[in-house]
Amino acid sequence: MNKNAIEKLLWSIALPGFGQLLNQKYVKGILFIFLEFLVNIQSNFNKAIILSFHGKTDISIDQINFKWLMFYPCLYFFSMWDAVKDANEGGENSPFLFLPFVFAAYFVTIGLIYSTDIKIFGVLFGPIFLPMLFVIPGVIIGLFVKKIITSFFK
Repeated sequence: MNKNAIEKLLWSIALPGFGQLLNQKYVKGILFIFLEFLVNIQSNFNKAIILSFHGKTDISIDQINFKWLMFYPCLYFFSMWDAVKDANEGGENSPFLFLPFVFAAYFVTIGLIYSTDIKIFGVLFGPIFLPMLFVIPGVIIGLFVKKIITSFFK
């Protein structure tokens, strides 16, 4: 991944759609920003984030509309992948670049589904922090699968 793609990735992490705007894909960028705001507001995500950071995990669980929040991982990681893919055009662009993003979205979604039930060392991480932890195995498995598939096509 080149330096330009990393910049777009980091802006997409900050807010879905920013990477697309930097790539001069204005319609996509505005669409991603709109969808991020829609899902964020409908799911009460920001309120839950604030409560979670203040250690009020149980209250944050009550605030979240999980039916809306389930859209967030795929929107978030698709936006990141799209920004990186567009930034890599003309450079080295792996046909399997999407795999770490896809696996991260899958794992974060699973983390979200079980976020009200799973306790690690007796601690309920909840719908904010548990999905964040699930990013790590998702990216690692995605990179591993990408490496395996890429080795078959060389």
